[in-house]
Amino acid sequence: MQLQEIKGEELQKSSQIVKNILDYYNSKVVGQPFLGFSILVAMMSNGHILLESVPGLAKTTAAKVMTDAVNGSFSRIQCTPDLIPSDIVGTQTYNMATNSFDTKIGPVYGNFVLLDEINRSSAKTQSAMLEAMQEHAISIGGETIKLPNPFVVIATQNPIEQEGTYVLPEAQLDRFLLKVDLVYPKPVDEMEILNRIENDVFEEKHAVASIEDVLFLQNLTKRVYMDPAIKKYIVDIVQATRNTERILPKNLSQYVEMGASTRAAIAFMEAAKAVAIINGRPFVTPDDVKSMRYAVLRHRIMLNFAAIADGVKEETIIDAILGAVKTP
Repeated sequence: MQLQEIKGEELQKSSQIVKNILDYYNSKVVGQPFLGFSILVAMMSNGHILLESVPGLAKTTAAKVMTDAVNGSFSRIQCTPDLIPSDIVGTQTYNMATNSFDTKIGPVYGNFVLLDEINRSSAKTQSAMLEAMQEHAISIGGETIKLPNPFVVIATQNPIEQEGTYVLPEAQLDRFLLKVDLVYPKPVDEMEILNRIENDVFEEKHAVASIEDVLFLQNLTKRVYMDPAIKKYIVDIVQATRNTERILPKNLSQYVEMGASTRAAIAFMEAAKAVAIINGRPFVTPDDVKSMRYAVLRHRIMLNFAAIADGVKEETIIDAILGAVKTP
């Protein structure tokens, strides 16, 4: 199927929507510009995003601000070890008045679903999210219920405190389009945070876009042109993660336990197309691909215990791979 060419007025409209959303985000959240950018990319790709940092770095705030910006429905689920699948998905309850079972949909039904500290829920509960994340649908009592569009899961996890946590399985990690690691704000940003809290900037909420605008961006993202050379570039990068011993020196390749799956290539394509629209272009460039390299690959490349012992990060391996793969 040939993609319909993006018209100039469509690109102009998308640029205005993107500007309105990012301006609203930046007016609320300080010192985390890539976080808002990444949530927007996930939103435009109708994908999911995993946020990792110590507590208090605006993960929840960013999710709520982006939801407010597009007037979407928001659900927050605080994950705990005693959380069970029906707490998230929903269940059936007996109605004595009608002598029948009523379906009660859980908090997973929303445009933006925040799974706070996802690694605190048990493996059984985490698996309950797999169908929702992959199929954009849930099953309750044999009934399949489609989730709203857009449906974006924004999950958070704390990498420091490991007591009472469950490591996310690779299958679930792979279903996140992006993973973003957050760092502490700079002193000047932290001062600005205090000023904004003092001025009650979070009390004033108003939508600067709509769900229809998000659907428009999603449709436009699918129609972005990607040259076969860029697709080959993406495939070469993903293939290289599986064959690091061939392209990287032994002192780096020895740390890679497992490379990225085909989902990484799909994520690269979808994220790069969204970045192109955000940058006001109807076509993808190699820089669009490179800009999302950490977010796409850091949770899909598995390092061994030697890497942990030697303090080698995924980003170091990713940079080495990008440096070894020829840019078109």
